[in-house]
Amino acid sequence: MRCTERRAVGALALALASGTLLLFGGCASPVPPVPAVAAALPPAAAARSWSEFKVAAARRMVAASPGLTYAGRPPEPLLGIPVIEIELDAQGRVRATHVLREPAEAKQVTAIALAAIRRAAPYGDMSHLPRPWKFVEVFLFDDAEHFKPATLDR
Repeated sequence: MRCTERRAVGALALALASGTLLLFGGCASPVPPVPAVAAALPPAAAARSWSEFKVAAARRMVAASPGLTYAGRPPEPLLGIPVIEIELDAQGRVRATHVLREPAEAKQVTAIALAAIRRAAPYGDMSHLPRPWKFVEVFLFDDAEHFKPATLDR
C-alpha cells in the first residue's frame, strides 16, 4: 500500500470513529487517539474578567480531553504550536474558530486542538464580559501529540 493510500485509509478510519473527517499530512504520523467518551464537564462558572475566563477555558479544554494532554513544563523542542482564535456566543457556545497559525510540519495537531476546543464547550455565560466574545489560545504539543494550552503556563 502506498503512502498516500495509507494516509487516506487512516483518515477515513478516524473519520468513522469520531464522526469528523480529519486529514493528516505525513505518513510517519500515527493517527492520534480519540477518547471513546469525552469527559463529562460541570457547568462553567462565570468569570469576572477576560484573564480569569481564559484560565478557566484552558482548564476546561484539558478536563474535556483526558489522555490527550500533558502537565508540567513544555518539552523542547515542541512538535507544533497552533494558534487559534475562538469566537463564542452569549451562552459560551463556539460560533467560529480561526486558525491564526498552523505548524509548518505537524499540521495534524491543529485538528486535535480544534476538537479540544469544541469538546470543552459551552464555556459559560458570556453576557457579563465585554464584547467581542473572542479569545486566542496557543496550544503547545509534545512529540506524543499531547497538548497543553499556553495560558496554563502564565
